[in-house]
Amino acid sequence: MSGKDLSSGRVKTLAENRKARHDFLIEERMEAGISLLGSEVKSIREGRASLRDSFARVRNGEVFLENMHVAPYSHGGVFNHPPRRARKLLLHKDEIRRLQGKVAEKGYTLVPLSLYLNERGKIKVELGLARGKAKADRRREIMERESRRDLERALKESRRRGTG
Repeated sequence: MSGKDLSSGRVKTLAENRKARHDFLIEERMEAGISLLGSEVKSIREGRASLRDSFARVRNGEVFLENMHVAPYSHGGVFNHPPRRARKLLLHKDEIRRLQGKVAEKGYTLVPLSLYLNERGKIKVELGLARGKAKADRRREIMERESRRDLERALKESRRRGTG
């Protein structure tokens, strides 16, 4: 994993995978480059990419991002790309070996969390090493969120009555 804080190098978030944050416990985050075609870069910069239901897989010592949808570029013509092709992620060999070992453990998966431009204008992927949440964990999280909202609402109401 790179020693750089991921949030400090971001310039613009192009796509986010909110569902992944809801369905998985993210144990580790890392930045990866992504091999793209020209029409894909232009389409992603237009904000026409989706990480929903996408995942990363290690194959033959390389990491590929599967099922990411990049809409065809509006001015691409015959040079456009297939929308859901596998895209190679650019990581160091030692990182790939470590990830391969972790993913081999039961319950771990590689999930793309966001697609963003870094300070140099390059498109990067934030990958998360994640473990699936149990249904009970997700329910508990929703209940906690609702109780926090109810408490905040009650406090706001009591302040309103006290000052009025």
